[in-house]
Amino acid sequence: MEKIKIRNVEINSRVMLAPMAGITDVVLRQLVRKFSKNCLLTTEMISSEALMQKKGGAILERCGNETPLAYQISGHKPFMMAKAAKMLENRADIIDINMGCPVNKVVKGGDGSALMKTPELAADIVKAVKDAVDLPVTVKFRLGYTAETKNFREFALKMQEAGADAMTIHCRTRSQMYAGKADWGEISGIKEIIKVPVFANGDIVDAESAEKCIKESGADGVAAARGVLGNPALLADIEHFFKTGEKRAPLNFREKISLMKEHLDEEIRLRGEECAIQFTRKFYPYYIRGIKGASQFRFALVTENSYEKILKTIDEIEAQCE
Repeated sequence: MEKIKIRNVEINSRVMLAPMAGITDVVLRQLVRKFSKNCLLTTEMISSEALMQKKGGAILERCGNETPLAYQISGHKPFMMAKAAKMLENRADIIDINMGCPVNKVVKGGDGSALMKTPELAADIVKAVKDAVDLPVTVKFRLGYTAETKNFREFALKMQEAGADAMTIHCRTRSQMYAGKADWGEISGIKEIIKVPVFANGDIVDAESAEKCIKESGADGVAAARGVLGNPALLADIEHFFKTGEKRAPLNFREKISLMKEHLDEEIRLRGEECAIQFTRKFYPYYIRGIKGASQFRFALVTENSYEKILKTIDEIEAQCE
């Protein structure tokens, strides 16, 4: 099976770009789409409260070639989540609800993975969003809040009963944050009780890990997150492997440096030069990882405020790749 159908949205891929705050903006998604024409893309997490205050900005941007694209919203108030979803209905192909974010500032407000402690409220949110929009509604959550309170099976059933059209399970608990290894095998058997599509998430970094995840989890597809940093071709590589059983040659350093420059230039187009230069700093270490003199180049890139000087450093890096 190379297609996954989420209600009326057919995805010609078993791979999804998982949402990452401050990462999966329209620029990164375009870099991913350059290689994968069919994967499901997801926006950054959008706070329903911020959206109500008209604070969307660049986070709401999308391009015409992004279909299928899920807009992910967060919050813990059903009526507000419904309003946020309605505001995004004309932009989104799918509405995804964040019930997995583990960071303190999100959880302490009752959002993200805190909702795994209140399954009834989580179900009410799904129902409210389903009633508000004529779009597929999906949910992303974790194994549980702690190792002692893993409730993903019961939670998944409740989300399905509430009307969720698909779900993504990050195979860690909230207390793990992003530490340790994702336990894909923990969710084996989930498809025996869940009839809607299930994506497994966590530590998908190459074609081999994606294949192993599918085998151990029994999920319909995989959701890759941090693995795309510095490697926007990852999802396309996984798709190719799933279809043919063949591994593609990884991007070489010269290709990665070219993508890094494109990433910077497109962020400047989106945000303006000053803001973009600071925003893009987080991505440089991933693009240049493994290059001779990487630590020296990384320092220069993340401390420089001049676009011209950044380009000069990039030229020096390219010279290393010859």
